[in-house]
Parts: sequence; structure tokens; C-alpha cells
Amino acid sequence: MSAATTTTHAAAASTPVKSNALVQAHDLAKTFDVSAPWLNRVIERKPRTLLHAVDGVSFEIEKGKTLALVGESGCGKSTVARLLVGLYEPTRGGLTFDKQDAHAAFKGNDARAMRRRIQMIFQDPYASLNPRWLVEGIIGEPLKEHGLITDKAELKQRVGELLKSVGLSPLDMVKYPHQFSGGQRQRISIARALATEPEFLVCDEPTSALDVSVQAQVLNIMKDLQRERQLTYLFISHNLAVVRHVSDQVGVMYLGRLVELADKHTLFNTPRHPYTRMLLDAIPKMHDTGKARTPVQGEVPNPLNPPPGCAFNPRCPHVNERCRAERPALLNIGGIRIACHAVEEGRI
Repeated sequence: MSAATTTTHAAAASTPVKSNALVQAHDLAKTFDVSAPWLNRVIERKPRTLLHAVDGVSFEIEKGKTLALVGESGCGKSTVARLLVGLYEPTRGGLTFDKQDAHAAFKGNDARAMRRRIQMIFQDPYASLNPRWLVEGIIGEPLKEHGLITDKAELKQRVGELLKSVGLSPLDMVKYPHQFSGGQRQRISIARALATEPEFLVCDEPTSALDVSVQAQVLNIMKDLQRERQLTYLFISHNLAVVRHVSDQVGVMYLGRLVELADKHTLFNTPRHPYTRMLLDAIPKMHDTGKARTPVQGEVPNPLNPPPGCAFNPRCPHVNERCRAERPALLNIGGIRIACHAVEEGRI
């Protein structure tokens, strides 16, 4: 085990655990084997190629709160989402849900009960709904699968109530997905996720495929439902304006790692990590109209061949030799969690 890996494990182990947290991710990691076929590797004498999509991510979410994960495309946000709902099995680390080992439950006899309590809203409402099914079947399927309702009349009534809860008409249950707009389809996806009365919703960029005006409507529905049902959200997005509207805490990911985790107001008003600052500086501001903007420096390194030390060091204006050699641990500094040598040393 390398020194960098040891540091990461130590940091994860020392992360404070909140007793009132509903969801606790501890040192989550997911590695994918993206090697060429065996025969090609033998002929070309190439080793296996591993992609570390998520590497040592730890966080907690309190009941009724929203944690948003942000970062550039390919940073591992969606992989974290799939780990939390059991679609992927972690390479390392664990997930605790309501003081239960969630991944053990997903593989055991409690899988059905755990899936009922944890649901997911996917990014693309056009792909996540079966085009051959009526809306009644789409929303009613979870109710039948989990044995919540068996009577047909009661099922229709419950589907109608779920449609009304997301701003649609009960009459819409006899339509097909192609008869709805994108925003309406996403509302159907939300209604389907709510059918089992979950406590935790994982939302993987649920508004990114929608127009701005429709985004606001869907987000307001989600916030209203959270207040009414005390729902807990993990909200994944690359839109910082949306994140500012919906979140309580914000985690910033870069190349599979969490680099900063703070409450919303602290992160947007006084960001500490250079990457977080770069993301926020990229947001257009009214008072900066006409001024030259600092362009985003460099590009995200190849995740198959990340740089040694801090993954952000090729793009960081505060880099030094330690940054190039030693991977920073996620430390609690001044009430926020941050992985940055420059902040730790007081250079920024």
C-alpha cells in the first residue's frame, strides 16, 4: 500500500461521524477494469488498465437535508450516485443508511426493504421511462413489486394521488411518455420514485436535460416534497446556480476525489480550495459585465493516468513540490473539510 493510499485511509477513518446522519459514506471507492481484450493484451504485451472512478469519498447527510455534489464531467459524481443505490458494488469502503450496512442489505435478504427506502431519479427523462407502458403502469409498478397495493381500484387511486403531488392530473395516467414534454416526463419519474415512500432520493442531474423555466418548476416541486415528506436528497449537478438553490451542504469533486465539503453559504461566499474558486469564478456575474474574465486554466488530466500527488496540481496557481509529490488528505480545517496542502500550510 502506498503512502498516498495510507494517508487517504487515515483521513477517512478520522472523519467525524454525525450521530443524526441518515446516510454515511465511508471511504467509498470504485475501480473499473477498462483493459483491452485478453488476446490483444497478450499480443501487444500490455498490462491491465484500471480506472479509479471514485477514490476515497466520505460524507454524511442528515435526515431532511440535501447534499449536492458538483464538479466537471467525468469527476465521478454519477458513479457515487450508483454506489449509493446499490447499482454498483464498491471496490472499497462502505455505506451506512439509518445505522444499517446498506451494501450488505443490497446483497442479502433485506434488499427489497432497502430499495424501497432508497430511490433514484435519473438524468434523462426520455430514457428512464418505458415508452411502451402507460403512465399508470410506470408509476404503479413499484407499488405492485413491493407488495404495497394489490387491489386495482386502490392502485389507480394511489397513482392519481402521486400524479397530483407532482403537479400533473390523474387523467394523465392513461397516456404514454411520448405524449408529455420533458418537464412533465421528469415529474412522472419523480412520482415513480415517490411511489414506495422512500426516505432518501438520489437525484442524478434531474434537471440538466430541461429548459431553464422548466428546471425551476421541477426544482420547486422537489423542494416542496422534501418539506412535506422530510426527504433526504443527494443532488448531483454541474449547474452551480441550481446547487445554490437546492442544497444545504456542497461537496466538490475532482477526478474521483472529494476536495472540499462545506455548508452552502460558506462554500459560495468563502471558497477555500483553488478548484472550487475556479468553478465559482467561471460563473458570469452582472457586476463584472465588460471586464476581462480569467479563463479556466488547463484541462482535466486523463483519469487513466492521473498526476502524482494532488490531482489538481497541473492546473493550480499555488502548486509547490509537496503538491506534486504527496496526495492531500481530506482534513477538517476551520469547520470545513478540504484536501489542499496550500490551505493546510496557510499559503492561501
